[in-house]
Amino acid sequence: MRGNGLILSIMSRSKTLNAPIEYYNRATGQVETEQVYGEGFLRWAYGNPIGRLSVALAVKRLWFSRWYGWRMDQPKSRERIEPFLEAYAVDVSEFEGSVADYTSFNEFFYRRLKPEARPIEASPDSAVFPADGRHLAIKNIDKAGQFYIKGQRFDRARFIGDAKLAADFEGGTLLISRLCPVDYHRYHFPVSGTAGPVETLPGTLRSVSPLALRRQLSILWENRRARTVVDSPEFGKVLVMEIGATCVGGMHRTFQLGSVEKGGEKGYFSFGGSCVATVYQRGAIELDADLLEQAAQGREVYAKMGQRCGLVAAG
Repeated sequence: MRGNGLILSIMSRSKTLNAPIEYYNRATGQVETEQVYGEGFLRWAYGNPIGRLSVALAVKRLWFSRWYGWRMDQPKSRERIEPFLEAYAVDVSEFEGSVADYTSFNEFFYRRLKPEARPIEASPDSAVFPADGRHLAIKNIDKAGQFYIKGQRFDRARFIGDAKLAADFEGGTLLISRLCPVDYHRYHFPVSGTAGPVETLPGTLRSVSPLALRRQLSILWENRRARTVVDSPEFGKVLVMEIGATCVGGMHRTFQLGSVEKGGEKGYFSFGGSCVATVYQRGAIELDADLLEQAAQGREVYAKMGQRCGLVAAG
């Protein structure tokens, strides 16, 4: 009987690890299944012993991402743009420029959008999503019971990479904004305030897809990261962190130090999937209800940059 129970437990865990990625689409009000770019490779790389070895030996290494990024900078990579647009139904009417103007796939990948394509929630007591993508809300990062899969704990100190700074965010609120290759890949400030310098934390470059994070949450604090502190009059100290991933060695700053506006551009990622993490101090923000409701089910919410994610917490 014990043997049967163990087999059932293993089968249940395998089913969870390999389940399709579902998210709640705020615009449609429906739960949808993600169309994963390179899904076959991801499942092999993180679910197969030989695949995991390839990740350890090559895929997670900085040189691999630099090599792939170099390929995406070559003029020949332009041939990938049209098939990509068709496969993922990307809305070209939002682009600031013409598709014909992009000289490489990477130029298309970190494209700018027309300002009106991403209106910014204007209320001063609101915070916004820093990027397009699938957002996972964690009300208290030190008491989270579910991070993509039950039983994984988040290491706040290792993630932030500075013990003194990490202490300021004890019991804080975390919003992980995960970008897929199909998404707009510029990231923005979620609040207004005074931005400090970007501090880069070295690390590997593994996938941040749930297909990988279900197996190893520590990817979030072992990957290369870029950290910026924003002092906000409304929200206090806010930490905005970019997390690199496979084929995303490049996190490019475009803002000037000092005063920044909510929705103002902070930077962009070069080719690949990646994510932005926003950390608020305890009691600083009340996240929107749909984020918390979906997070309780281990599910992300799809929403676009500039839309509201929460309000200043009531006194």
